[in-house]
Amino acid sequence: MLSGFVAIFLRKGSRRHAIAGNVFVVSMLSLSLTGVTLAIMKLQPGNIIGGSLTFYLVATAWLTARRKDEHRLGVVDWGALLLIASLAAVELTCGLQAAMSPSGLKYDYPPGPYFFMGSVALLATVGDVRMLVRGGISGTQRVARHLWRMSFSLFIASASIFLARQNLFPAFMRKTGMLFVLSFLPLALMAFWMIRVRECTQGTRPLACTFDSIARLRNFA
Repeated sequence: MLSGFVAIFLRKGSRRHAIAGNVFVVSMLSLSLTGVTLAIMKLQPGNIIGGSLTFYLVATAWLTARRKDEHRLGVVDWGALLLIASLAAVELTCGLQAAMSPSGLKYDYPPGPYFFMGSVALLATVGDVRMLVRGGISGTQRVARHLWRMSFSLFIASASIFLARQNLFPAFMRKTGMLFVLSFLPLALMAFWMIRVRECTQGTRPLACTFDSIARLRNFA
């Protein structure tokens, strides 16, 4: 998780950003895959869904930056679309079932988390469909796709530690709201960088928002 925060603070497209990003990718893919495996063994559907979504976001974000040919799509991209579309359907269905359940829960989770994560999965599904229909993705759209997926996976990791396991941290961190700040910081940073990407697209701050990413993403990893 630390490598993810380092990567998101560093200049996009720089060598240090790439190194920190690679560490984050390997860590998150390993942890999410391990988490899904353990969740399957323990019959924990909620964790299976969450781990699969995290794995998808990190993997597709990495592929977006790593791909040499921006318009060369293949079986992996179609497989990713099938996975995220399935996850979106499952998340939203579980949310509806939780909302209609007498206990207000589905697999020990209320409707809110299901609808929130389901909306994210649906957004990712739409993004994948657009990319496949257009035959690829390039320029600032490519940067934005890589950025939001990595940032949101960092948010998942942060929330899983700082919010879900608050008992592991000192009392002053719990009482001052520091854990909430650390949990949602990735989303704030994502919003900041997405604004920079938007400014780059509009040409309002061409020097400040190039961050070398568009030209140098091919060198990532």
